[in-house]
Order: sequence, then C-alpha cells, then structure tokens
Amino acid sequence: MESLSHYPLLLFATIFAALWLAVGVGSWLRGRSAGAGEQRYEDLGVVLAATLTLLGLIIGFSFSMATSRYDQRKNLEEAEANAIGTELVRADLLPVTDADIVRKLLREYLDKRIQFYDESDAARRAELGVRTSQLQAELWKAVRGPALMQPNPVTALTISGMNDVLNSQGYSQAAYWNRIPAAAWYLLATIALCSNVLFGYQLRSRNVLSAVAVVLPFVVSIAFLLIADIDDPRHGLIHVRPQNLESLAKSLDPKSLD
Repeated sequence: MESLSHYPLLLFATIFAALWLAVGVGSWLRGRSAGAGEQRYEDLGVVLAATLTLLGLIIGFSFSMATSRYDQRKNLEEAEANAIGTELVRADLLPVTDADIVRKLLREYLDKRIQFYDESDAARRAELGVRTSQLQAELWKAVRGPALMQPNPVTALTISGMNDVLNSQGYSQAAYWNRIPAAAWYLLATIALCSNVLFGYQLRSRNVLSAVAVVLPFVVSIAFLLIADIDDPRHGLIHVRPQNLESLAKSLDPKSLD
C-alpha cells in the first residue's frame, strides 16, 4: 500500500478493483444467507451506516494530513528562495573575489534546487543530491575563509545568511520525505473494504455491474486518489512548483529582463 501511494493513478485502479470485488463478495454472502430475516438486514444497515461514518472521518483526517504537508512544502520552497536571494545580496559584503565566487556557486546551487523540485527520476535525483552536497561544502568554504580572516559583524551576516541557505535545503528535503504513514493507509483500506462488503450485502440486486453497486467503490477510490495525489510530491497531477526559485533565477538572468 505504501509503494502504491507513490503512484496515485495506479492506487486508484487498484483500490477501485478491490472495493468493487468487496461489493461482489458482500452480494455473494447475501445470496448464501437468503433465509435471513429482515431484522438481520436492519441490524447490518446500522453497522454499515456506522462504518461509512468512520470511513468518512478517516478520509477527512487523511486529507487534512496530506494538505498540511502540501502547504508545508510550498512554504518551505518560498523560504528557500528567500534565503538564497538574501545571501546573494549579502555576498556584496565580502571582498570582490570572494563575492564573485559565492554568487557563481549560489547560481549553480539555485539551478540544482529548481531541478530538485521538477525531477521525478530517482536516479537523477540521487545525482542532484550528490552535487547539491558538494555545492553546499563549497559555499560554506567560500564564506568561511573571509569570515576567519576578518571576523566582524559584516562577515557574520554572510555566515548567518549561508547558514539559512543550507538549513532551508534540509527542511525542504525533510518535508518531501514526510508522507502519510503506511499504517494510516492500511487502516483506511481495511475500513473501506469492510464498508463495501457490508454495502454489497445490503444490496437487493445481485448485479454487481449496476450503477448502484459501482458508485460507492468509485467515490471512495476517488478520495484515495485525491489524498495520494496531494501527499505525493513527485507523481500524479498536483505538485509544488518551484515558482519562487524560478522567479529568483529569472531575476538573475539579464536576458529575462529584456
């Protein structure tokens, strides 16, 4: 389930098939107990209502978890762009040679950070991670030297700004790793399966191809799709675009101002 959540469309197809099959199982069980009294069906109706209510609550809770993580990734992307932009300005406080080195490294670093948000291939992201770590080491070395040679409040500003740049990358990376726990997905799937079995048992018609038999699995699957899509930062339809980082990159490119 956890690996499926990385591919929202595949999760939708799998969950829909499983829930539709659960409706069929419920309908088959009703056929096996054709002699059951109406009181039994009424009791199961109460259980079905309670199960669907619980399912709705957990779907709402999971959706809230996914949207909060999505908002966090957006806010951290903005903070990262602000940190890099601020350090580009503070680089002017360094000696000319050191300032040129810092600005050059920051521009390459900015390009790698934009690629981090856009890249969906795992191997390519691993390469970006290695280069990003190298650039971080080079950036820290570039500001550390002048700060040790001239320890004063002015160079302290550049050290503080570079520290914000490096920290912001770590926060963004952690936010991309922070996903809905696998246990929550299993709990959600279990309750969805149980509710669809009960739903199939309550159906008067044993035709699992009817619109009535399909509507609940379809609606629940759509909910799974939306939650997984918002929660997954790499696949699906909903992504955090590095708009602030791209805007900063354009402001540094003289051609973009023509």
